[in-house]
Amino acid sequence: MRIVYSPLDALKISRDNPDKTVIFFAIGFETTAPANAMAVLQAKAQNIQNFAVLVSHVTVPAAITALMESPDVRVDGFLAAGHVCTVMGYWEYEPLAERYNIPIVVTGFEPVDILHGILACVRMLEKGPRCASRGVQNAYARSVTRDGNKPAQAVINQVFEICDHAWRGIGIIPQSGYRLRQKFAFYDAEKRFPELQSIETKESPLCISGQVLLGVKRPNECPAFGMECTPQTPLGATMVSAEGACAAYYHYGRYNK
Repeated sequence: MRIVYSPLDALKISRDNPDKTVIFFAIGFETTAPANAMAVLQAKAQNIQNFAVLVSHVTVPAAITALMESPDVRVDGFLAAGHVCTVMGYWEYEPLAERYNIPIVVTGFEPVDILHGILACVRMLEKGPRCASRGVQNAYARSVTRDGNKPAQAVINQVFEICDHAWRGIGIIPQSGYRLRQKFAFYDAEKRFPELQSIETKESPLCISGQVLLGVKRPNECPAFGMECTPQTPLGATMVSAEGACAAYYHYGRYNK
């Protein structure tokens, strides 16, 4: 296993090692999908036969829908990730904000960006549930437009198609992931190596990351938090990522008096 900075590095490894099959783990939201799609296009254009991708891409709008359709949901609004919206824009969020009557604020990652996003979200909530101004606000205009990066979206659509996808801690969310289109099936690691299809993720019985994602529980209400589950030994998705709620509570919860 090697760490690479780009999917193009995986292509170089494939070219340098023609006697081995190189599998690139294509993960992430829509942010990383364009580069990974380009790697597949280049592999096909260069006729690289010993390269494949194991696709685990997921999409944000389907996740928002799943959260809001949950009977236990306690989410009042969303901060839409600026890097995703830089690629995809925020037009996909407008019907969601209208359908569920929730504020969605496109937000960057600097501290002031996050504070700005929270403030905008709270102001919309304070105007009441029937306020006409509730909807999508762009607080990251220096990077995000409503339409997003159209060439990047075109590459995603050329290589990937929408499919159901399993989310850690939640389960299957319909139409929430990407898979390679049939014309790129040769580069699909799951089809090249059918044994990969039998791999199942086993969640720890101690982990409540699904409830944390739904807003039903706080991270420090988990019996494993800070004990069996730490950033060094994560049990759930919300501790794996440095951006996850459990990781944030672990690193910064001591400041909450």
